Amino acid sequence: MLYSFPGGPEGAGPYGVTRDSTGNLYGVTAAGGGSTGAAGSGLVFELNSSGNYAVLYSFTGGSDGSGPGAAPLRDPAGNLYGTTVYGGTTDCSGGCGVVYRVNPSGQETVLYSFTGGADGSNPYAGLVADPTGNLYGTTPWGGKGGSGAVTFSGGGVVFEIKP
Repeated sequence: MLYSFPGGPEGAGPYGVTRDSTGNLYGVTAAGGGSTGAAGSGLVFELNSSGNYAVLYSFTGGSDGSGPGAAPLRDPAGNLYGTTVYGGTTDCSGGCGVVYRVNPSGQETVLYSFTGGADGSNPYAGLVADPTGNLYGTTPWGGKGGSGAVTFSGGGVVFEIKP
């Protein structure tokens, strides 16, 4: 065992890791990041090759996102990119999710906030990048068709983000 998540400020419910060339691991937890005893909205973490754990960013559950559900993507500069299932705009119940970037200093930037319409909503999966740095992902909801309810309308989308 490399690390055991206790919940609270240090996170709970990890979803995958990404490894850099020196053996450091980067990942997300779907919950935690809040105060002791609070569920929190998830976080981005680093577990270095010496076994030291650090929280890089804690989601607030607001416009910055909530509930990351897939391992982050790491670029050569050390930025981490990912999606959150909730948070962002308030067009969906609990938010429609975001695409985010966390830089090596732990500062988060929302690259895109889903609206639940033609652009999709609630991305669960991770991202892939092309050689120029464009990001690609999917959402299970939004797009064409559907029931008319914002959160569950459409059959999903494939999206591109140009950071």
